[in-house]
Amino acid sequence: MNAIFAAVIPVRNWLFSRKRQIPLACILFVSEVILCTFIILRVNYTEIDWVAYMQEVEYFLNGTLDYDQIQGQTGPCVYPAGFLYIYSLFYHLTSGGSQLKLAQFIFMILYLATLILVFNIYRLLEKIPPFVFIFMCIISYRIHSIYILRLFNDPLAVIAIYACLNALLYEHFSLGCILFSVGVSIKMNILLYLPGLLLVLLWHRGILETIGHLCEILIVQLVVGAPFLFHNPEAYLSRAFNFGRQFMYKWTVNWRLIPEHVFLDRRFHLILFCLHLLFLTLLLFKFIRVDNDISTYVSLFSFYADCYLLARMNPASVADIIYPMFVSNFVGVVFSRSLHYQFYVWYFHTLVYLFWSVDNISNPLRLLVIGLIEICWNTYPSTVFSSTLLHGCHGLLLGGLVFSTCGSALSESQENPVTDKSSTSKRNRTKPKQA
Repeated sequence: MNAIFAAVIPVRNWLFSRKRQIPLACILFVSEVILCTFIILRVNYTEIDWVAYMQEVEYFLNGTLDYDQIQGQTGPCVYPAGFLYIYSLFYHLTSGGSQLKLAQFIFMILYLATLILVFNIYRLLEKIPPFVFIFMCIISYRIHSIYILRLFNDPLAVIAIYACLNALLYEHFSLGCILFSVGVSIKMNILLYLPGLLLVLLWHRGILETIGHLCEILIVQLVVGAPFLFHNPEAYLSRAFNFGRQFMYKWTVNWRLIPEHVFLDRRFHLILFCLHLLFLTLLLFKFIRVDNDISTYVSLFSFYADCYLLARMNPASVADIIYPMFVSNFVGVVFSRSLHYQFYVWYFHTLVYLFWSVDNISNPLRLLVIGLIEICWNTYPSTVFSSTLLHGCHGLLLGGLVFSTCGSALSESQENPVTDKSSTSKRNRTKPKQA
């Protein structure tokens, strides 16, 4: 019996001690390299959008700059210009898209790079027990499928936002905003993070510098879209940034529980939009009240606010950046007009942090709900039951965030400070070392 306990204790330390995060992450990373390679070599690729992407890129490479004329077998191009540039690179690397194995290995590299960025975020948070990393990578069938068996463009946008978050965590705000805009230029779902980003910028940089950073975001969009904006701006904006685009009912993961005519009804979309705004306002306002007082926050809108003084008084902690941005994105996902299977990557890697930000629920329950969400996304085609279960899991997490004390999402990240940037800050904050 003593021998059993002697063997169990080291394993427990590896799984639960936050000091073991980096070694466990390295083991998981190597495991992912092996697993992804095995999947590419042994599991059949499934064609969905890759051919259409290559067809759209061919129009662009042949000199077509009118977005009304750029299309593939699935219809017109509905993504911003950054998508065309990146997939043009893939087009050349894979001989016009014909070398599928090479394309899959490229996406494997993107997946592994995403894991590195995500692991670094969680390392800096110091909130999540290491064993959860196992559930965040190796066991997800759907995530591996999206990256290396489907070659969707969503992972490209996602890696841009995680790179943005890493830049913000090291207080490289301009770089973070540029990376955010790069993500938007690939797929506009990254705009779901914008409310959280605005809150972070205002609190840590003040109104004047926030306006400057918003200009950086806009400039990137103008530069990326310039060839198409000069040729036919109306076509580019209406295609690439079409907020009213109708989704196909047959692909919906989250709204199979309602009839198709309701799914397509604009009034239903308006209700979802209002609920989105309501819960977003509620959660971000709650975050502001816990993290700061409202009058202090309102004063940030003064054009006379000293951004350098703000930076000293309000040094950016890890959780102060991650919490509002992850919550902002999650609320957008919950009230999305439709979620297709590839959209799972929009929030998969954020679920762990969000569940560990909810008060008074056990780790087994957290893992159970994460597992149920995975089951919902692996149910194809979606059913009334799977859609209802997905909404139930989302609702449980959303309700938990609403009724939890936001301080619980922040308190643990304040432990073991790496640097104490200012003794004038309202509370001790954890800030990563400068890169």
